[in-house]
This record gives sequence, C-alpha cells and structure tokens, in this order.
Amino acid sequence: MALDHLPPDARPREKLLQRGPAALSDAELLALLLRTGLSGCDVLQLAQRLLDACGGVAGLLHADAAQLGRIKGLGPAKSAELLAVAELARRALAAGLKEAPVFTAPQAVKDYLALQLAAREQEVFAALFLDSQHRLLGFEELFHGSIGQTSVHPRELVKRALARNAAALIVAHNHPSGVAEPSRADETLTATLKTALALVDVRLLDHVVVGRGGCVSFAERGLL
Repeated sequence: MALDHLPPDARPREKLLQRGPAALSDAELLALLLRTGLSGCDVLQLAQRLLDACGGVAGLLHADAAQLGRIKGLGPAKSAELLAVAELARRALAAGLKEAPVFTAPQAVKDYLALQLAAREQEVFAALFLDSQHRLLGFEELFHGSIGQTSVHPRELVKRALARNAAALIVAHNHPSGVAEPSRADETLTATLKTALALVDVRLLDHVVVGRGGCVSFAERGLL
C-alpha cells in the first residue's frame, strides 16, 4: 500500500523536499527507504512495525540479516538496503575519525561507539586504536559477556595495541540495561588498563560507557 490517501504535504517524500529531513519522524524517514508496504499495511505502518521490532533506530542500525529476515514484509532486497545504509553510517563516522584527532570531535566518537554498541543484547568490550596524532587506526570488539577484570584481560589489550602500532586507545563497553552510568567495577577496570598500557607507552585517553539513551565518558567525568 502506498500513501496516496495522505495529502501531498503529509507524504514523507514531499514533506522532506519542502521542509528538510529533520522535519520527518523516524518512521517517515524509514518509509522513504522501504517505499512500499503490504496488503492492509501501508509503508508508514510497516516502518513503525520495523522500528518497534528492533527497539528503535539504534536497534535497526545494528540488526543483522537474520533479524531483519524475521520481520514480515522485509524481503531480501529491502533488508539489503537497510544493512547497506547502516554500514554507510558507520563508515562515514569512521572516516571522520581517521581524518582528524579524535579529541577535536568527542561527539563523533560517542556517535560512532553508540552506533556500534548501543543496541547489543550482551556486553561487548571494544577499543578504538589511535595513531600518534590520535587519528583512528581501527575499531575492534575484543571481549564479550560480563565485563569486568575477570573477563577483560589487560595483556590481550596490550598485545592488540602493539600489533596495531597504536600510540593511544579509547576503550568502550555497553550496558545492555540501557543505563550508561559507570559502575565501581568499571572504574577499577579502567585504572588497571591504564596502568598496563602505560607500561608499553600507550595512552588510555578515555573509557566510554554506552547505553541506549547516550554515552558517558570517563575523561569528561574526570575519572581517568
């Protein structure tokens, strides 16, 4: 089903062209990508169904092909388009971090980490490896499961930093509960990692805790 029943200025494409993309809701923007709905379900309804199934935009951007394939109305073509959009978003943010020192764009770092980790259903510990000018060399997921000193091994992080020839790191992990507030265990782990990296002359610039509603930076909190 198309959106012919809506007045022209309320249809997503016309609304975007007249008022700009910021004027559209998440469902309206997604409807532009989906283009068509199903019998008895117009494209806006399908878009909202998809957002609900994935837990919002963050979940949609992190959904894999198997997750998308389980949603009625999404065939291989539409799933592939959504996966491509999510990957383009990640690459665009990563490209910006490779071109300039990360401390010049702290919000871009948070946006990139949120896109990578916010919707994950289990805890993931990851690192941004940086060169001597603090530009991005690469991103790696290193540990999965309950994040703590027993599961995040400083020696492995040091090995990866040396293999990448990194001069500095930003580490990050997500809280699947959605609340980004750091715990005492997070603070203890950060201090341990900072000490271990300093032994090989690698700086730990930040530890970012990612939740569904935002990110918390240890550096900005003065905890590092």
